[in-house]
Amino acid sequence: MKDLFDKNFPSKLVLANYKIILFGLLVLVEIFLAASNWSNVYFANIPAWYAILPVTIFLTAENAVKLWALKKFSEKLAFYIMDVAALLVLTIFTNGVLISILYMIILSDFYLCQEKLRDNLIMGASCIVTFLITFALSNSLKGIEVDAIALVSNMLSDILLISLHFVILHFSIRLYRKNQEIEGTLEELNESNSKLQAAYAELHEITALEERQRIAKDIHDTAGHSITTVIMQTEAAKLIIDEDPSEAKRKLTAANLQAKRALEELRESVHVLSGMVGGHTLKESLLEIIHDSSDGTGVKIRYDIDDIELCDAKRRFILNSLKEGISNGLRHGNATAFWFELKAEEGKVHFLLSDNGEGQQIAALKEGFGLSGMHARAESLGGEVWFETEPGEGFEIHLVLPADGNME
Repeated sequence: MKDLFDKNFPSKLVLANYKIILFGLLVLVEIFLAASNWSNVYFANIPAWYAILPVTIFLTAENAVKLWALKKFSEKLAFYIMDVAALLVLTIFTNGVLISILYMIILSDFYLCQEKLRDNLIMGASCIVTFLITFALSNSLKGIEVDAIALVSNMLSDILLISLHFVILHFSIRLYRKNQEIEGTLEELNESNSKLQAAYAELHEITALEERQRIAKDIHDTAGHSITTVIMQTEAAKLIIDEDPSEAKRKLTAANLQAKRALEELRESVHVLSGMVGGHTLKESLLEIIHDSSDGTGVKIRYDIDDIELCDAKRRFILNSLKEGISNGLRHGNATAFWFELKAEEGKVHFLLSDNGEGQQIAALKEGFGLSGMHARAESLGGEVWFETEPGEGFEIHLVLPADGNME
């Protein structure tokens, strides 16, 4: 058995007040009871105070021990039996007035220490029966004829008072316990909410760190690769500029385009890191890449572009794929014309870039940094990419992404 106050009451001050109030009421009722019956003689010509004085002292002392010295409910059971025995003696040697109040004081401590409704009902009913039996015994010892119906009728107000005490006190205890449970739950929720906020803040920091690391990797891999390619193309152009000026010019043109692309990627990464958001739509950004590529190389690029809104991750992937595709077509396929298409159909975004370059056997296709990176990035965004090529038939990049704005 668990004492109500061991767990549910919020402070030791409340526990102390509860004990003081019950003990104070007990002593006060005992004083009134003794004062009103002190000089009376009820049984065998024995003065009432002969029994009242020692019994009230005993009742007071054992309740003090029960309230302050004992912690466990099981330890108090014997004291409740002694309480009932003491009340039996007091009933015999008094006029019976205030006895029901003493029962309610004893029951109050029992109800507060016992959580189970069933046990409280049994204790309350037992006390009412004991109360009636004690009065019947008292009347019998005093030579008063005992009539069960008359006894119950005379004691009806006391029985109702004890019953009402049970209902009110038990309801108050249950209400208080529920209130404490609610407060405890709210405290747990507040604590959980604080932990969630802390976890969210930590996750936000981790996400921001991962994004910075990803951008740093993009700068290192993509821009670094582009700059390396520019260096290689310019070095190759220097070697053949005297023997094949037109080929050297082509390599320098491709190097110029690659350098512009690397610069754009660096600027974009810096903008992302600094929290700056570009004002161009996806279509405007794609057209800018197409026009810059045409102006820098003289190639023809036709296009059909839908105005589509995508999250930043998919937007960057589409833009980088177009740059990579044009750059590869110029460098490796000697393409002079491109067809680019971006369409939104049935919840998906379809990307197609086709050139008129030399092409090659698909089985012999070696995916370099750019093409292999497309595969990994497409999968991370929930999409797919594939390539189609034949010797003399050019090269095609097919890319499909979900158009629902999924994050990275």
